[in-house]
Amino acid sequence: MGEKVIMLGNEAIARGAYEAGVKVSSAYPGTPSTEISEYLVQYKKDVYEEWAPNEKVAVEVAVGASISGVRSMACMKHVGLNVAADPLYSVSYMGVNGGLVLVVADDPGLYSSQNEQDTRMVARAAQIPVIEPSDSAEAKDFFKEAFALSEKYDRPFIFRTTTRLAHSQGLVELKEREEIADRPYEKQIQKNVMMPGNAKLRHIEIEKRNLELAEAANTLAINKMEINDTKIGVITSGIPYQYVKEALPQASVLKLGMVNPLPRKLIEEFVSKVETVYIVEELDPVIEEQVKSWGIKAIGKEIFTVQGEYSANMLRRAILKEELDLEKPAQAPGRPPILCPGCPHRSAFYVLKKLKMHAAGDIGCYTLGAVPPLSVIDTTMCMGSSISMLHGMEKAKGKEYIKNWVAVIGDSTFLHTGVNSLMNMVYNKATGTVMILDNSTTGMTGHQDHAATGKTLQQEPTYAIDIAGLCRAMGIKNVVEVNVFDIALLEKTIKEEVAKDEVSVIITKTPCVLLDKSKKPLYIAHEDKCKKCGMCMKPGCPAMTKNPDGTIRIDDTMCTGCGLCESLCKFGAIEMVKAGE
Repeated sequence: MGEKVIMLGNEAIARGAYEAGVKVSSAYPGTPSTEISEYLVQYKKDVYEEWAPNEKVAVEVAVGASISGVRSMACMKHVGLNVAADPLYSVSYMGVNGGLVLVVADDPGLYSSQNEQDTRMVARAAQIPVIEPSDSAEAKDFFKEAFALSEKYDRPFIFRTTTRLAHSQGLVELKEREEIADRPYEKQIQKNVMMPGNAKLRHIEIEKRNLELAEAANTLAINKMEINDTKIGVITSGIPYQYVKEALPQASVLKLGMVNPLPRKLIEEFVSKVETVYIVEELDPVIEEQVKSWGIKAIGKEIFTVQGEYSANMLRRAILKEELDLEKPAQAPGRPPILCPGCPHRSAFYVLKKLKMHAAGDIGCYTLGAVPPLSVIDTTMCMGSSISMLHGMEKAKGKEYIKNWVAVIGDSTFLHTGVNSLMNMVYNKATGTVMILDNSTTGMTGHQDHAATGKTLQQEPTYAIDIAGLCRAMGIKNVVEVNVFDIALLEKTIKEEVAKDEVSVIITKTPCVLLDKSKKPLYIAHEDKCKKCGMCMKPGCPAMTKNPDGTIRIDDTMCTGCGLCESLCKFGAIEMVKAGE
């Protein structure tokens, strides 16, 4: 083809998967990796794509496809790799049949994550080779290379990206899809059945393969030297390469496309050509520690941070000692994180706060219930943890301790890892109350479907898991579904359920307001009736503002017509003047 187009890094990875002849892709949405699967859908005639309920399942699906003989992949963010750790460590021993690549997106700077975990560290522990691109063009081309190397060396590969690469654009040259013949399936018990006796033999085998791959890394085209001024030499990879080229255009650079295993001979050759070596890598000193362990003198985290994203200016200050006189940019007004106008979670949190409840929280939009003015969420750790943590509190302190606690979890997160946690509560005779905030989507990552929405990633209709029925099937007698905007009923329900001495589930089944594209009801505030009591302001809706005299005004450009403010006003100062359509 030869056509050149501008693509996001995530879009380029999807294109690379298509061109590489991938046939199966499974993923769970997680920023910054989500769009890969959404872009991949355009190639659904050639590639099967799906949303899995969690990353562990996604990797297992991809492994199954690989064993059957086709090229396959799974996508996730860095914390999703933790969920997939169980199959990850074992498939490292097993190897592949068809090429197998796991895309993992790290998040330096914590733009949308609960930690800055470095996937390269996990990969080293699992003995999985890692390829890392530095722009969109490499994202596509290196992805294809990863499949070729996977099949050549019988190794699953991790393809590491970061937020900056995933969401920045670059020029990409399109090529035709490679029609890769399916590899024949062979029954290989010693290779594919990880019982202790077989695993011991496979461990020996993968050590051999890794040594072969480490040797090959010295001559791979994706690892390259750029020799310029030899006073400064920089070893780097990924997006930091772009910062190095901007800050130090005359420096010599060893750019690594494969960051595990490292090309030792190539690194030693590069070091012999330059006077001073710097190792520039975001997050952990993964490359640095290995290079220094070989007796090579290099400068790394002594002058660079292990936190957040790097920049060209940071490198200028650290390496060149430049005092940059940068004009301070105009400061935008502070905009604290807040739930969208009309978000159903706001109503749930308002009622919980009114009842002076504590909530063990989970990962999702509802994490914003931790910030003022709602300030209801007390804990947030990882997917599915809210239910297990509530259970732990009860077992530690007794039933009475959790009478003013609930666990809150979203519908997608409940299906991700909440089901097992709820099962544990039932099995171990807990008494806590779980609120499943069912907004009919995976909201925080951009409204992806899941197993309870009735649509697949390819937008085909499918069976929608009945969450209430699933809870009842576990033996939970007290399962109540409530419209979250019926605050009187919701308040009554919460009081009744937390008082019970057995597990109960409240499902607030109200769709995300952004899913409904119809015209919304129009509400107005009557200033002459407003008593300035502030009740309507308590949920913190951004559409509600105060006039200079303290009366209330509704911004109709933001209002979504949820009606929460009207239900809170006891003086008739808020009125719906036009119904929705």
